[in-house]
Amino acid sequence: MKRMTTEVISELIPVTLLTGFLGSGKTTALNHLVRQPEMADALVIINEFGEMALDHMLVAHSTENLLMEMDSGCVCCSIRGDLVKTLRDITWRFSRDGQRQFQRVLIETTGLADPAPIIHTLMTHPQIAPKYRLDGIVTTVDMATGMETLDHQQEAVKQAAMADVLLLTKLDLVTDGQRDALLHRLNELNPAAARWPVSNGEIEARKILHLGLFTATGKTADVARWLKEEAYSSVAFVPVARPQAIGQPPLILQPQVTHASVTHSHDVNRHNDHIHAFCFAIDDPISDETLAAWLEILMSFVGSNILRVKGILNVEGNPLPVVIHGVQHIFHSPVTLPAWPSEDRRSRLVFITRDVDKDVIEKTFHAFRQLASKADGVPA
Repeated sequence: MKRMTTEVISELIPVTLLTGFLGSGKTTALNHLVRQPEMADALVIINEFGEMALDHMLVAHSTENLLMEMDSGCVCCSIRGDLVKTLRDITWRFSRDGQRQFQRVLIETTGLADPAPIIHTLMTHPQIAPKYRLDGIVTTVDMATGMETLDHQQEAVKQAAMADVLLLTKLDLVTDGQRDALLHRLNELNPAAARWPVSNGEIEARKILHLGLFTATGKTADVARWLKEEAYSSVAFVPVARPQAIGQPPLILQPQVTHASVTHSHDVNRHNDHIHAFCFAIDDPISDETLAAWLEILMSFVGSNILRVKGILNVEGNPLPVVIHGVQHIFHSPVTLPAWPSEDRRSRLVFITRDVDKDVIEKTFHAFRQLASKADGVPA
């Protein structure tokens, strides 16, 4: 697979996906976001029939309903034709004197949308991938109905599990016990996602922007912030207070990572959503051949259940780290970084999976490494 440079990646137009189940407050939050200075140069793509009119200078519409099923019956990598046309055309539709009038894109998805096909489009479509990059996935969660929604709607589970940021709405409508139970469940679904309380749609734009490996202002990758591997160790749930009054500093609702101080004895990845979130570390450098064969077989057999994977890799023969990012069985082109972010030279991959245990990931990797060692005549 061809590797991309940091310069190429950082020059692509960043795209933020705003998702969330029906009635969870996406459009209300979006109306507050687009009025802020940080969003003045953002082009917003919304559904043709939104919940309310959007007052923003740069708005495009996408019906987002042209989803074609492949012969295999798989729709996870199908291309949303109308969205492709919209992303392709906005670079000239919203231009002046040959200059593009926007620096980033925000896509508001439908409440029932699976974010994976949109991400696949950004990663692989020949007319889209050379222009755009995923900056982050932001998901609104209705705290009043969220538990019931997660119980009955797999789309909502997937939206929450794949998110970089969770916006918690309608906190004023729930009891402390209801709030804490749902926060605990979200903590298990996606321990690394930042959690922000939202009152009447009010959220600072800076909290949902620059979530990717690269920012618009810097060329250096922020691997630690992007990978957040520490969040995948044992997570102790800590109850949080309600949002403070408007005008006071907002609260950050983050899981607290502990070790000996963990207060819950159960496995945080055992729950009825079938979602497993974990970090897999490899001490020794990996050969290109082992890496390619392992990922290929993993994606072939369980790719649709690999919701998201991020990793920094130590590849044999390469003194520089390689970063990978995949959604289901589609991987973005690997990026070679100009330097290691720390003294830690281990390969580290974080996975969010559905019905795929950490043991499956580890055992398949070690099996391929052992086979490669035998083929080379090296003791495993």
